[in-house]
Amino acid sequence: MKVTASTRRQFIKTTATAVTAFNILPRHVLGGPRFVPPSEKVNVALVGAGGRGIQNMRALLELADVQVIAIADPAETFSLEGFYYKGAGGRVPALYEAEKHYARKTPNFRCAPYEDFRVMLEKEKAVDAVLCATPDHLHAYVSINSMRAGKHVYCEKPLTHNIREAREVARVAKETGLATQMGNQGHSTVGMRETVEHLRAGTIGAIKEIHAWVSTKRWNPSLTTVPADASLMPVGLNWDLWLGPREPRPFNTAYFPVSWRDFWTFGGSAMGDFGCHDLDAATWGLDLPAPSRIEAYAIGPTDDEIAPHGSTIYFDFAAKGSQPARRLHWYDGGVKPASPEAIGSFPLPRRGVMFVGHKGVIQCDGAGGAPRVFPEALRNAPKPAATLKRSNGHHRDWIDACKGGDPASSNFGYGAHLTEIALLGVLALRMGKPIEWDAAKMAARGLPAADAIIRGTYRRGWEINGT
Repeated sequence: MKVTASTRRQFIKTTATAVTAFNILPRHVLGGPRFVPPSEKVNVALVGAGGRGIQNMRALLELADVQVIAIADPAETFSLEGFYYKGAGGRVPALYEAEKHYARKTPNFRCAPYEDFRVMLEKEKAVDAVLCATPDHLHAYVSINSMRAGKHVYCEKPLTHNIREAREVARVAKETGLATQMGNQGHSTVGMRETVEHLRAGTIGAIKEIHAWVSTKRWNPSLTTVPADASLMPVGLNWDLWLGPREPRPFNTAYFPVSWRDFWTFGGSAMGDFGCHDLDAATWGLDLPAPSRIEAYAIGPTDDEIAPHGSTIYFDFAAKGSQPARRLHWYDGGVKPASPEAIGSFPLPRRGVMFVGHKGVIQCDGAGGAPRVFPEALRNAPKPAATLKRSNGHHRDWIDACKGGDPASSNFGYGAHLTEIALLGVLALRMGKPIEWDAAKMAARGLPAADAIIRGTYRRGWEINGT
């Protein structure tokens, strides 16, 4: 029988203790296992309590209709003072912060700590949604297992560590119909939407060049490959669980915390870190398909294990319908594009995006900065119509989607496509050869050695299985 609002009401009316039943019936009886009524709180579990995870948690703590009820991380606590996050990470500091926050209104509130998120999914039946902020190599595993458990999922960028994972995560999200959001927070800014509207309205004419750049360099500047020695294991860290799908290796502080991004096994260099932020405006505004060719050049030493200090990467996009062929230029490690004549003496920021058109230039700071239009005559012209729905906040949009509202705009369908573009840059950098990309076959033409990077390799028991 189809459960409708009227049949639910009839059920409650015909129950002997109607008022009491209404108060104590679990939500899954009223509306299915994924149903979160608009009037109720969304119970969220945090998986990954490092610097970015705790920042995400703090955003959720500000939402009155959200409760963080469980935290999973293989580390009890660790210092983040040597990194831009500062403070401490791990499940213990995150637990303390969440409980302190909720104690203002609920003195006896307790948040459940777990070392292994799989145990948490099994035991915490009240969890409605999972926020994944683990290292990249665990994103797909956490996201797919959480969705298969019926949980809505927010996952930090990049959505996955390899291209096959991106497609699997998108497929499972579509199949389950759960509310999803990738954590490229700049996607929800007004500046990002204004940039997209300018591009679509043709403010600067047909786009001739696209540039994106970040100043980020390696966390481990002196290494040329994996560290040779082991470091003393921090107390309270389950290193084997942290490795997850990766083969065992000795613990070293070069990997943990934060600096794992330097290593291909766990991260994807600055391209993997920032691509989903700073390729976003171009991908969204110009409706970019998968690139047909990618060519990358490393800056500084690199090998099969460690990423270079920087890179320049060129993405070529074939013509699509009314869209002409385009080239996107990416730079990291301190390299920036040349300043076009139209912007005059305006200094390019350390991180940014720039579109060069036949009539002018749009330049914005990275991760959703407001558009700057050059020359002045175009800048003073009326803004394009606000055709894109404004965001109520990146996390707010996801929570609203969990409650049956509109899908979040960086849902896994869009996020997987954006991630795939960024990961193709990583692939070209790792291969050291131009990639002729066959999107339909998910293959680099003439480079069978690329398959292991495209599809990933996994330790037994940690395979990515979307079925």
